[in-house]
Amino acid sequence: MAAHYPHPLIAREGWPFLAIAVVVSLAVGAFAGWLWSIPLWIIALFVLQFFRDPPREVPSDPQAVVSPADGRIVVVGRARDPYRDRDALKISVFMNVFNVHSNRSPVDGTVSKVDYHAGSFLNAALDKASLENERNALLIELADGTQVTCVQVAGLVARRILCYVGAGSALLRGQRYGFIRFGSRVDVYLPVDAEPRAAIGDKVYAAETVLARLPQKK
Repeated sequence: MAAHYPHPLIAREGWPFLAIAVVVSLAVGAFAGWLWSIPLWIIALFVLQFFRDPPREVPSDPQAVVSPADGRIVVVGRARDPYRDRDALKISVFMNVFNVHSNRSPVDGTVSKVDYHAGSFLNAALDKASLENERNALLIELADGTQVTCVQVAGLVARRILCYVGAGSALLRGQRYGFIRFGSRVDVYLPVDAEPRAAIGDKVYAAETVLARLPQKK
């Protein structure tokens, strides 16, 4: 099962970084003077904003595919899903260092496989990062058999992908399942007949923005 988050505002991944930043800032201020500690407090504020993890309102539409991350849409179009070897609608969200970096499930479903690949650390805004960078794919199957692939992709600065679910985990739309540190992207591969609701350049929010609608199976 996915790990639960007991906090509403700060991702647990950031607690150690925030604690270190605050302690160092206090120590420098106490021993060297508060003026010298100003740059360190600025760094602490950056750490605080990077690891923020606000609650979100998830759309109730059962056919909605929500954004797995905050950021900007950089890809909407037909592509090959390399994890299922099939044609798909690909939608990619690029996260810069100022976006919320918690990753959330785009759909209700069960994880059938987790597929991790080590790789490079190219600029995550580049489309080739999807196949060359460090990445972690969740292969999700919905109750009606629809298959969705959600891929965490490390970026130029990111060096660690965190994923808290495994094969057999049940996910709810908008549920937190992982985190990527310091700039990255998330790719979503959907059935080719899914209806895109996002366009390149759109600013999106994890769990709230609808990226696409899945066709309703009869």
